[in-house]
Formats: sequence, structure tokens, C-alpha cells
Amino acid sequence: MSNRQRIAIVGLIIILLLGIMSCAPGNTRYDDKPAGFWAGLWHGLICVITFIISLFSDSVFMYEVNNTGGWYDFGFILGVIIIFSGSHGTRCKKKRPKSSEEKEWEDIAVKVEEKVRRGIKNWLDESEEKKEDDWEAIGKKIEEKIKRELRNWAEK
Repeated sequence: MSNRQRIAIVGLIIILLLGIMSCAPGNTRYDDKPAGFWAGLWHGLICVITFIISLFSDSVFMYEVNNTGGWYDFGFILGVIIIFSGSHGTRCKKKRPKSSEEKEWEDIAVKVEEKVRRGIKNWLDESEEKKEDDWEAIGKKIEEKIKRELRNWAEK
């Protein structure tokens, strides 16, 4: 990116911030006439930016105190919802068909899971006679058995 492009981008950002600050809550434009629905909507849309600016400036606020009440609040909340909801639920996700490789891996996963399940069940059935073993020893035996069965299965 060239220096001219960087300067142009920084200039646009500064102009954008100045434009937003002139329409931000706490402005003297709302001294005579209280902020209504559309101002609330705009203030909700720019709430993140005005919050950051309000940390460094005493003349910019996140919310206009001199407002019409319910309609301003409704617009503000609607603006906040629009900003923070994004397009999460609006896009329709298409299910793509699974490739043959994905199907093959799913089949392998199902087979592995079933073999492990059967192996653990068989091992537990064998070990019911030995209830005097403590849980730590049982855990180690299960781990060893699973590893052994997976190796045997992978070699087949």
C-alpha cells in the first residue's frame, strides 16, 4: 500500500469520525428539540464508536438524555440490535453433499467407535470377577485395552 493510499484512508477515517461526532448524543442540536425515533436509531447504530469517543471526550455521550422517551429508546435498542446481531441468522446455509472421502471417514469412525464400545464391554464383563481392583488400575487397563484394540483394528 502506497503512502498516498494510507493518507487517503486516514483522512477518510478522520472525516467519518468527525461526521459521527457531529451526530452523536450530547450534541447541542438536541437542546431545543428532543431526540426522537430516528435519532435513537442512529445513536444505537453508532453506540460502539460514541462509547469509545466518550472515554476521551466530555462532550460526546453514548445516549441522548434529552429524548422523546419510548420512541427514542425503541430506536436506540433497535440500532444496537442491528449492530450486534449482524447477519448470523439471515444467511441460508446450503448443505453441500458429502464427498466420498468424507463418507469413508465417517464409516471408519462409526466402525472404530463400535469396536471400542464392544471391546470395553467385553473387558468390563471379564473384569467383574475382579472387583477388588482399585479405580486407577481399572483406568489404566481400559486405556491399554483401547490402544491394543485400535492397533489391531488399524492393522486389519
